[in-house]
Amino acid sequence: MRQFGLIGYPLSHSFSKTYFTEKFEKEALFNCCYENFSITSITKLTGLINNNAFLEGLNITIPYKEQVLAFLSQQSEIVQKIKACNCIKIRKGSLIGYNTDVIGFEISLKKQLLSHHTKALILGTGGAGKAVEYVLTKLGIKYRYVSREASFENYSYAELNSSIVEEHTLIINTTPLGMYPDVNTYPPIPYECLTKRHYLFDAIYNPGKTMFLQKGEAQEALIQNGLEMLIIQAEESWKIWNET
Repeated sequence: MRQFGLIGYPLSHSFSKTYFTEKFEKEALFNCCYENFSITSITKLTGLINNNAFLEGLNITIPYKEQVLAFLSQQSEIVQKIKACNCIKIRKGSLIGYNTDVIGFEISLKKQLLSHHTKALILGTGGAGKAVEYVLTKLGIKYRYVSREASFENYSYAELNSSIVEEHTLIINTTPLGMYPDVNTYPPIPYECLTKRHYLFDAIYNPGKTMFLQKGEAQEALIQNGLEMLIIQAEESWKIWNET
C-alpha cells in the first residue's frame, strides 16, 4: 500500500485527506491511501516516518512549513529561496522538500489579475506568505507585509489608512483569520477604503467566502478564495510523488 499524508496541528478538518481519498477512489488507485498526521511538535516527524514504512510523501501545513526545513535531506530551488516547504517526497529514508503553494497561488491569482494591480499588501508573515512573496516578485508586483507590530519592512494593522489601501489594490490574506470554525473573524483593515479597483485574495478555502472576502465584495472588489490554489498544489504534489 502506497501511503501519503498531511502533517500539521491542529488538523480538525482537512482539504487534503478528502481530496486525495476521493481522487484515489475516482481513479481506481486502490493501492494508495492518504492520512492526517496531527503532531504537536515537528520533532515527532522522524518517529512518524520511522513508524510508517510505506509512507512516500507528505504535505505540510500550519505551523510547520518553515520548521520542517531542518529535517530535509534536499531542498528544491524554490524552497531554498523562500525558506518554506509544503510538500515532501520520501525516498529511501531521505526527505526531499518542495513548495507547491507557489504554482497554486500564481495560477489562481493571475486569472483575475489586472494591469493596475501593481502594489500589494500581504496580511500575515508566516510560511504561506513566503510563497506569495515569491510569486509577487516574479510578477513584478511591489508588496509590503502587514502584521500586528510595525517594523522597517512591515506595516502594522493600526497604520493602515485610506492612502495606503488606495495605493495597494491587491490584498492577500495569509493569516488563519476567518477560517472555520472561527468564521466571524477577519483581518482588521479599513474595508471602507476598498473600491472596485481592488482584488482580495484569501488563502483560506473553508468557508468559501470568508468575512474578509465578504467585506471586499460589499465594496465591489474582485475576490478569490484559496480552493483553486489548494487543488492545483495538491495535483502538483501528486506529480512530485510519482516522479522517478
